[in-house]
Amino acid sequence: MDSMHIMKKIGMVAIAIGMLVAGCTSSEKGSDWTEQAIANARAQIGLEIDTIEASGQFLNPVTLTKEGGVYYCNYADWRSGFFPGSVWYLYELTGDTALIPLARKYTEAISEAQNLTWHHDIGFIINCSFGNALRLAPKSAYQEVLLQAAKSLCTRFREQPQVIQSWDVSDNSWQAQRGWECPVIIDNMMNLELLFKATRLSGDSTYYHIAVTHADRTLKEHFRPDGSCYHVVDYSLTDGSVRHRQTAQGYADESVWSRGHAWAIYGYTLCYRETKDPKYLSRALETFDFLRHHPRMPEDGVPYWDMDAPNIPNEPRDVSSAAIIASALYELYTYTHDESLRTYADHILQSLATPAYTAPLGKNGRFILMHSVGSIPHNSEIDVPLNYADYYYLEALVRKLNLR
Repeated sequence: MDSMHIMKKIGMVAIAIGMLVAGCTSSEKGSDWTEQAIANARAQIGLEIDTIEASGQFLNPVTLTKEGGVYYCNYADWRSGFFPGSVWYLYELTGDTALIPLARKYTEAISEAQNLTWHHDIGFIINCSFGNALRLAPKSAYQEVLLQAAKSLCTRFREQPQVIQSWDVSDNSWQAQRGWECPVIIDNMMNLELLFKATRLSGDSTYYHIAVTHADRTLKEHFRPDGSCYHVVDYSLTDGSVRHRQTAQGYADESVWSRGHAWAIYGYTLCYRETKDPKYLSRALETFDFLRHHPRMPEDGVPYWDMDAPNIPNEPRDVSSAAIIASALYELYTYTHDESLRTYADHILQSLATPAYTAPLGKNGRFILMHSVGSIPHNSEIDVPLNYADYYYLEALVRKLNLR
């Protein structure tokens, strides 16, 4: 089937589902909100696929510009794997085989990212796209890309501090202006999944060892006694000592930047999955407990961008944090059988599925969710849709349905 026929099929399905969603009564929506959430996601992403296919090239949607248009990225952007991954998850949620050739095309369009060595987020890029592709529609070439990406990520491992360096620090960079030498951000925990997967695929334990070594040093240095965490820990490349504990995207160095805590919860959950080391499970649970019981956590479970921001309750929420946490909680439930984790995840997803956070069909740049925050300190992506919010929302829906 050629791309034009696929595009027409996707568009027709999107319109039909959109009519279905619009025609449902509130009682129907309340009776099975997950089906409505999936139907809405299918329709909204279908409209974005129409736009991409009509362009004759691969446009990779990330967020909205300040002018209100859709910002599309290239393969080297750390967010380039999320839209291809979202199409894979949409296929998994709906069983619509028309999505497979599209997901393949969008995934293969960013294959060059496997060779990136100048930033740590190659794990996000390749695992979210090629990792899901290998799982759902395997090709031997996908395994090769994952392994090369893992090799590229390992080039960033620094022997003295025993961590994977996050950002490079060049002479004129904002990282250099902060005085950093080897900055490591809590987000980097998410990239370890690529390394664990590489050991399973290759039998080479080097990747596993680097992942565990990084996780252990982060466990030691990033967390405060109350279970909260720093965003950035800067290390000496000479002797491996800690030079700074700070933030880049949060309100203040000692504040509670919500997405950093979401990355920590998810990151140590996946480390427990791969190692069964109980200290990783404890870390994920303790950090979640800290956030769940935070006195400024809103009742709907969608946190403010930073829980110490000065103008709460008049501060932007961060839907991306909520979606990441919900996805992690469904996995945590499978290890603990603690119903409160599953219930909290359901509560978050139900909140996100309401009109307060789910965009009307065809609006919001054709992204599913509204109201995420990239980085307020950088005046970047404030109260906008973000493709990784959609990605982890869809992943959370997949995980929820897999618990049935």
